[in-house]
Amino acid sequence: MRNDPVVVPALPILLPLGVLAMVVSWLLLRRRGLLTPMRLAACWFAGWYAVAVLGATFLPMHLAPGSPPQLFRINPLPLYALRPTDFVLNVVMTLPFAGLLDILFGIRDRARVLRLGLMLSASIEITQAVLILTVHDNRWAEANDLVSNVLGVYLGWLAFHALLRFGTVRRVVGSAAGAPVSQVQDDRAARAG
Repeated sequence: MRNDPVVVPALPILLPLGVLAMVVSWLLLRRRGLLTPMRLAACWFAGWYAVAVLGATFLPMHLAPGSPPQLFRINPLPLYALRPTDFVLNVVMTLPFAGLLDILFGIRDRARVLRLGLMLSASIEITQAVLILTVHDNRWAEANDLVSNVLGVYLGWLAFHALLRFGTVRRVVGSAAGAPVSQVQDDRAARAG
């Protein structure tokens, strides 16, 4: 017997979640004495970015518990059955990740950024696979997504660090990070040298 799928819509979940992220970030920055317009803008951007990634990777969901899982939606082989549009979209989705790690948490080391990108991507793909196997979700869990997401993180890291060569960008990043511009310049010069 086949069950009709239950659709979990995106907007009723994502919009309140985004607003909640804005309120929580404002409260945390205020409580820690770090509340500045640029820092708040960076946190709000990061919050909405996280909400967008959540929406792009999980919502809307089409759940049909009791139906057989669609195993063809799980692809553990990298670069096999590659869908070019999905590959490019996954690269684009993770481009901001490295810059946000740098601005919000001071994580600048390329290897550490790539590891965190891999962990984020793997957690998304594993969760999608579990949903496919248990509640018959309509997503795909693929090794291709791991490759494209990490490539996006790396390209984002390269682009972010290339942009930091410009004084205006360094000043904006320093302001958003809550660090004095001289400290941002000293950190960048130390890494370059």
